[in-house]
Amino acid sequence: MPLRAYGVLVGAVVDKRAEAGDQTPHYQIQIKASGTDYRIAINVRSAQDPPDLLFLADEAFAHPVVANLVGLEDGFHLLPASPGGAALDFIRGNLFDRTLMRPLPSLLPGPDNDLSDRLDHFASRALADPEARVYAFGERWGPEQGTRDKVFGFRPGNGIHDIHMNQGNSGRFTGDNGVWQDGALLIHYPAQSQWVAFFLAFQSQSWHTDDQTGHARPDAGAAVDRRVQIVAAMVNPLGPAPEPETVTLLNSTPDGIDLSGWSIADRLKRRFPLPHQTLPAGATLQVPVQQPVALGNKGGLITLLDSQGVKVDGVAYTGQEAPEGWTVVF
Repeated sequence: MPLRAYGVLVGAVVDKRAEAGDQTPHYQIQIKASGTDYRIAINVRSAQDPPDLLFLADEAFAHPVVANLVGLEDGFHLLPASPGGAALDFIRGNLFDRTLMRPLPSLLPGPDNDLSDRLDHFASRALADPEARVYAFGERWGPEQGTRDKVFGFRPGNGIHDIHMNQGNSGRFTGDNGVWQDGALLIHYPAQSQWVAFFLAFQSQSWHTDDQTGHARPDAGAAVDRRVQIVAAMVNPLGPAPEPETVTLLNSTPDGIDLSGWSIADRLKRRFPLPHQTLPAGATLQVPVQQPVALGNKGGLITLLDSQGVKVDGVAYTGQEAPEGWTVVF
């Protein structure tokens, strides 16, 4: 069963704490949102082997989802688990290149050498800046009337957890699987016009999941990511609509690849089939994009799917990256 109360919590950092001596420690952040206290519980170690989490920090995060966040008031906002809005999906949302994720231990002696240290650096910046805002994606709990928060002591207990990938789980955690319900931590520093995004995943999770259930797809087998890459797109051609939008693909392998049954999907996951042809090794192909797929001028997603519907590559762009007449290069 997917998460019951998935959403995003927005607020200002007022305290923070790294846990130690627990088999499944968390990095804890207390925020205040419109006069209400919340705790953000961020896993920094897994209960399953391997224990170290996969981690990626993007210190210049630019993605169309940001446009859906800037107008949100402080507090918790339920989000529909569907494309096109503010909900996150590590696989379908093209938020980052997963090959850049690295395992980090939860807590080690010394400075700036573990996951807690990385989180603490940016949480400390937000604590010192009253204008900074945290956007925590995950599952809400509380308010727990009559119960004091176990970490920061405020009443009532209240907060958000599952600040990590929430699909592709195995074993006793498969019940948390779902699509468009992944957790993450975004921090906006207005004075620097900077968005920082933290993405966490367990090494035991699968990166090929069912589009309906979020369960791992055994039929994906040993599918190779990015064997064909999206290298460019003309999303905002000169002239009036309908515009001749195109997506350029590159076969990065030493072998020809049959594109029969492959497709391109847009931000709303509408699909357009690729031509039935073999793309030679090292060759490029410019694909004219037609309805129902539409590449928005104000930002969007482009995803490449193979004949089994498994993601091969995915990119995102903002409106600032797509001025009229210019090709977006990825």
